[in-house]
Amino acid sequence: MSESNLREQICTLAKSLFDRGLTHGSTGNISARTDDGGLLVSPTGTSFGRLDPARLSRFDAKGAFIDGDKPTKEMPLHTAFYTTRSTAGAVVHLHSCHSVALSMMPDANADDFLPPLTPYGIMKLGRVKLLPFFLPGDPAMGEAVRGLAGKRSAVMLANHGPVVAGKDVEAACNAIEELEDTARLALMTRGMNPIGLTEDQVRAVVTTFDVEWDT
Repeated sequence: MSESNLREQICTLAKSLFDRGLTHGSTGNISARTDDGGLLVSPTGTSFGRLDPARLSRFDAKGAFIDGDKPTKEMPLHTAFYTTRSTAGAVVHLHSCHSVALSMMPDANADDFLPPLTPYGIMKLGRVKLLPFFLPGDPAMGEAVRGLAGKRSAVMLANHGPVVAGKDVEAACNAIEELEDTARLALMTRGMNPIGLTEDQVRAVVTTFDVEWDT
Protein backbone atom coordinates (compact mmCIF):
# COMPACT_ATOMS: atom_id res chain seq x y z
CA MET A 1 0.00 0.00 0.00
CA SER A 2 1.31 3.47 -0.85
CA GLU A 3 2.11 5.78 2.05
CA SER A 4 -0.58 8.18 0.89
CA ASN A 5 -3.23 5.45 1.00
CA LEU A 6 -1.97 4.22 4.37
CA ARG A 7 -2.27 7.73 5.81
CA GLU A 8 -5.86 7.93 4.57
CA GLN A 9 -6.69 4.47 5.92
CA ILE A 10 -5.34 5.30 9.38
CA CYS A 11 -7.46 8.43 9.60
CA THR A 12 -10.59 6.76 8.18
CA LEU A 13 -10.48 3.84 10.61
CA ALA A 14 -9.62 6.09 13.55
CA LYS A 15 -12.63 8.29 12.78
CA SER A 16 -14.85 5.20 12.58
CA LEU A 17 -13.72 4.16 16.07
CA PHE A 18 -14.33 7.68 17.36
CA ASP A 19 -17.73 8.08 15.72
CA ARG A 20 -18.97 4.89 17.39
CA GLY A 21 -17.79 5.91 20.85
CA LEU A 22 -14.88 3.47 21.16
CA THR A 23 -12.64 6.33 22.21
CA HIS A 24 -13.37 9.95 23.02
CA GLY A 25 -11.93 13.46 23.13
CA SER A 26 -8.21 13.35 22.40
CA THR A 27 -7.73 9.84 23.82
CA GLY A 28 -6.21 6.88 22.02
CA ASN A 29 -3.36 6.50 19.56
CA ILE A 30 -2.66 4.47 16.44
CA SER A 31 0.40 3.56 14.40
CA ALA A 32 1.27 1.54 11.30
CA ARG A 33 4.34 0.25 9.48
CA THR A 34 5.20 1.82 6.15
CA ASP A 35 6.63 -0.16 3.23
CA ASP A 36 10.13 1.16 3.97
CA GLY A 37 10.04 -0.10 7.56
CA GLY A 38 9.19 3.24 9.13
CA LEU A 39 6.11 4.22 11.12
CA LEU A 40 3.16 6.55 10.79
CA VAL A 41 1.77 7.56 14.19
CA SER A 42 -1.09 9.70 15.46
CA PRO A 43 0.23 12.94 16.99
CA THR A 44 -0.05 13.74 20.68
CA GLY A 45 -3.21 15.47 21.87
CA THR A 46 -5.19 14.75 18.71
CA SER A 47 -8.69 13.37 18.37
CA PHE A 48 -9.35 10.15 16.45
CA GLY A 49 -12.31 12.00 14.94
CA ARG A 50 -10.16 14.72 13.39
CA LEU A 51 -6.81 13.22 12.36
CA ASP A 52 -5.16 14.92 9.38
CA PRO A 53 -3.35 12.49 7.04
CA ALA A 54 -0.72 15.11 6.20
CA ARG A 55 0.14 15.78 9.85
CA LEU A 56 0.70 12.22 11.10
CA SER A 57 4.04 11.74 12.83
CA ARG A 58 6.58 9.98 10.59
CA PHE A 59 9.49 7.83 11.75
CA ASP A 60 12.15 6.24 9.58
CA ALA A 61 13.16 2.57 9.68
CA LYS A 62 15.75 3.32 12.40
CA GLY A 63 13.13 4.84 14.68
CA ALA A 64 14.13 8.47 14.15
CA PHE A 65 11.36 11.08 14.04
CA ILE A 66 11.58 12.78 10.65
CA ASP A 67 8.33 14.61 9.86
CA GLY A 68 4.85 15.61 10.95
CA ASP A 69 3.47 16.74 14.31
CA LYS A 70 4.89 15.64 17.66
CA PRO A 71 4.01 11.95 18.20
CA THR A 72 1.92 10.41 20.95
CA LYS A 73 3.57 10.09 24.36
CA GLU A 74 2.76 6.36 24.21
CA MET A 75 5.50 5.64 21.66
CA PRO A 76 7.31 3.23 24.04
CA LEU A 77 4.14 1.14 24.13
CA HIS A 78 3.92 0.98 20.34
CA THR A 79 7.58 0.28 19.71
CA ALA A 80 7.53 -2.51 22.28
CA PHE A 81 5.03 -4.42 20.15
CA TYR A 82 6.94 -3.79 16.92
CA THR A 83 10.25 -4.95 18.40
CA THR A 84 8.85 -8.12 19.98
CA ARG A 85 6.33 -9.21 17.35
CA SER A 86 7.67 -9.55 13.82
CA THR A 87 4.12 -9.86 12.45
CA ALA A 88 3.00 -6.50 13.85
CA GLY A 89 2.05 -4.09 11.09
CA ALA A 90 -0.10 -1.79 13.22
CA VAL A 91 -0.86 -0.99 16.86
CA VAL A 92 -4.03 0.59 18.27
CA HIS A 93 -4.62 1.87 21.79
CA LEU A 94 -8.08 3.03 22.96
CA HIS A 95 -9.72 4.23 26.16
CA SER A 96 -12.83 2.14 25.47
CA CYS A 97 -15.35 2.22 28.31
CA HIS A 98 -16.38 -1.42 28.83
CA SER A 99 -12.90 -2.89 28.70
CA VAL A 100 -11.66 -0.28 31.18
CA ALA A 101 -14.60 -1.05 33.48
CA LEU A 102 -13.86 -4.77 33.32
CA SER A 103 -10.22 -4.11 34.22
CA MET A 104 -11.38 -2.52 37.48
CA MET A 105 -13.21 -5.62 38.68
CA PRO A 106 -11.47 -7.22 41.70
CA ASP A 107 -11.72 -10.70 40.17
CA ALA A 108 -10.23 -9.73 36.78
CA ASN A 109 -7.97 -12.50 35.47
CA ALA A 110 -4.52 -11.06 34.83
CA ASP A 111 -3.39 -13.88 32.52
CA ASP A 112 -6.65 -14.32 30.59
CA PHE A 113 -8.50 -11.01 30.84
CA LEU A 114 -11.40 -11.80 28.49
CA PRO A 115 -13.77 -14.60 29.48
CA PRO A 116 -14.42 -17.12 26.64
CA LEU A 117 -17.99 -16.05 25.87
CA THR A 118 -17.80 -16.30 22.05
CA PRO A 119 -15.22 -17.76 19.65
CA TYR A 120 -14.43 -14.40 18.09
CA GLY A 121 -12.47 -12.85 20.93
CA ILE A 122 -10.31 -15.97 20.96
CA MET A 123 -9.87 -15.99 17.18
CA LYS A 124 -8.87 -12.33 16.90
CA LEU A 125 -6.96 -11.81 20.14
CA GLY A 126 -5.78 -15.07 21.70
CA ARG A 127 -5.20 -14.59 25.42
CA VAL A 128 -5.26 -10.96 26.59
CA LYS A 129 -2.82 -10.02 29.34
CA LEU A 130 -4.04 -7.59 32.02
CA LEU A 131 -1.17 -5.30 33.00
CA PRO A 132 -1.15 -3.17 36.17
CA PHE A 133 -1.78 0.56 36.25
CA PHE A 134 0.91 2.84 34.88
CA LEU A 135 0.91 6.62 34.59
CA PRO A 136 0.07 7.65 31.01
CA GLY A 137 3.24 7.88 28.96
CA ASP A 138 5.32 5.89 31.46
CA PRO A 139 8.04 4.00 29.53
CA ALA A 140 7.50 1.14 32.00
CA MET A 141 4.43 0.20 29.95
CA GLY A 142 6.69 -0.60 27.04
CA GLU A 143 8.99 -2.61 29.31
CA ALA A 144 5.99 -4.60 30.56
CA VAL A 145 5.04 -5.45 26.96
CA ARG A 146 8.63 -6.41 26.16
CA GLY A 147 8.55 -8.69 29.18
CA LEU A 148 5.87 -10.73 27.41
CA ALA A 149 8.46 -11.60 24.72
CA GLY A 150 6.00 -11.23 21.87
CA LYS A 151 3.65 -13.92 23.19
CA ARG A 152 0.58 -11.68 23.34
CA SER A 153 -0.94 -9.60 20.55
CA ALA A 154 -3.15 -7.70 23.00
CA VAL A 155 -2.82 -6.29 26.48
CA MET A 156 -5.22 -4.45 28.77
CA LEU A 157 -3.78 -1.57 30.78
CA ALA A 158 -5.68 -1.54 34.06
CA ASN A 159 -7.80 1.61 34.60
CA HIS A 160 -6.58 2.89 31.23
CA GLY A 161 -7.39 0.95 28.06
CA PRO A 162 -6.59 -1.87 25.63
CA VAL A 163 -3.64 -2.06 23.24
CA VAL A 164 -3.70 -4.43 20.26
CA ALA A 165 -1.17 -5.27 17.55
CA GLY A 166 -2.31 -6.65 14.19
CA LYS A 167 -0.85 -7.55 10.82
CA ASP A 168 -2.23 -4.29 9.42
CA VAL A 169 -4.37 -1.34 10.50
CA GLU A 170 -7.67 -2.96 9.60
CA ALA A 171 -6.84 -6.18 11.47
CA ALA A 172 -5.72 -4.28 14.57
CA CYS A 173 -8.89 -2.16 14.58
CA ASN A 174 -11.12 -5.20 14.10
CA ALA A 175 -9.39 -7.01 16.95
CA ILE A 176 -9.61 -4.12 19.41
CA GLU A 177 -13.30 -3.75 18.61
CA GLU A 178 -13.76 -7.44 19.41
CA LEU A 179 -11.95 -6.91 22.71
CA GLU A 180 -14.29 -4.08 23.67
CA ASP A 181 -17.40 -5.99 22.59
CA THR A 182 -16.40 -9.07 24.59
CA ALA A 183 -15.78 -6.89 27.65
CA ARG A 184 -19.23 -5.37 27.17
CA LEU A 185 -20.79 -8.85 27.03
CA ALA A 186 -18.91 -9.82 30.18
CA LEU A 187 -20.29 -6.82 32.05
CA MET A 188 -23.83 -7.29 30.69
CA THR A 189 -23.92 -10.88 31.91
CA ARG A 190 -21.99 -10.33 35.14
CA GLY A 191 -23.65 -12.12 38.04
CA MET A 192 -26.01 -14.02 35.73
CA ASN A 193 -23.92 -17.23 35.46
CA PRO A 194 -23.66 -17.03 31.64
CA ILE A 195 -22.86 -20.22 29.73
CA GLY A 196 -19.51 -19.53 28.10
CA LEU A 197 -17.36 -21.82 26.00
CA THR A 198 -16.06 -24.99 27.62
CA GLU A 199 -12.34 -25.81 27.71
CA ASP A 200 -12.88 -28.32 24.89
CA GLN A 201 -14.68 -25.71 22.80
CA VAL A 202 -11.93 -23.16 23.40
CA ARG A 203 -9.32 -25.74 22.40
CA ALA A 204 -11.29 -26.52 19.22
CA VAL A 205 -11.36 -22.82 18.27
CA VAL A 206 -7.64 -22.46 18.93
CA THR A 207 -6.82 -25.55 16.83
CA THR A 208 -9.24 -24.88 13.98
CA PHE A 209 -8.26 -21.25 13.49
CA ASP A 210 -4.56 -21.62 14.34
CA VAL A 211 -4.74 -19.14 17.21
CA GLU A 212 -1.66 -18.07 19.16
CA TRP A 213 -2.52 -19.39 22.59
CA ASP A 214 0.15 -18.72 25.16
CA THR A 215 -0.35 -20.86 28.26
